[in-house]
Amino acid sequence: MDFAIHQPSFIPWPGFFFKAQHTDILILLDSVQFPRGFSWVNRNRIKGPVGEIWLTLPVLKKGLGLQAINQVMLLPDERWRRKHLNTLEHCYKNAPYFETLFAKIKTIYQKSDQWSEMNIDLIRVCDSVYKSGTKMVKQSELQVSGRAMELIVKAARAINGTRLVSLTSARAHIDATFLKKKGVKIKWIRYSHPVYPQLWGDFIKNLSILDLLFCYGPEAKTIVQKFNPGTHKISGG
Repeated sequence: MDFAIHQPSFIPWPGFFFKAQHTDILILLDSVQFPRGFSWVNRNRIKGPVGEIWLTLPVLKKGLGLQAINQVMLLPDERWRRKHLNTLEHCYKNAPYFETLFAKIKTIYQKSDQWSEMNIDLIRVCDSVYKSGTKMVKQSELQVSGRAMELIVKAARAINGTRLVSLTSARAHIDATFLKKKGVKIKWIRYSHPVYPQLWGDFIKNLSILDLLFCYGPEAKTIVQKFNPGTHKISGG
């Protein structure tokens, strides 16, 4: 069984869902330590009339020390929620697939107080349009812990996984020799970011998946695959 692991990043880029579509199970690491400082886990970019726009989730940190991702709470202030939603509407209200997806996103923004809950809900909503075909489970549901390669091995055993799916860009962070000794093979996948007509002028790469989904809806997966044909899949490890 092929599997992948990933932190539940905030409205992640298309590469996240590309990796997901090549797995049987995607494990969302909600029990690992919440990263300090600015991170892609907690912020992402969309596109507006003046170019890229950063959206960041404000969280409660002061006096709480190190926290696991699923312990982190969102700042209890409605202003940032309204600002995010107003920004999304301003930037994408004229996009062909805006209305249906935005309504679901708005519901999540209005109900979520926990950081990981909100991010995972957003990922699932985006995937309901992208249709990666993977099953997503939380690390906390599997009750596994550990660091780096040890965590991968424990996660593999918890789901009877035999092969880790990883983008080639992550090679430096994967100890293939260690995993092989533990019975975990690796399937490396090379990812090329799709180029597509966007709103608001010249193309900007590596935006949140929302840019692609608002503009192309269910065609998003096909667009990503066009730039990542079968020859970009590299098995090995």
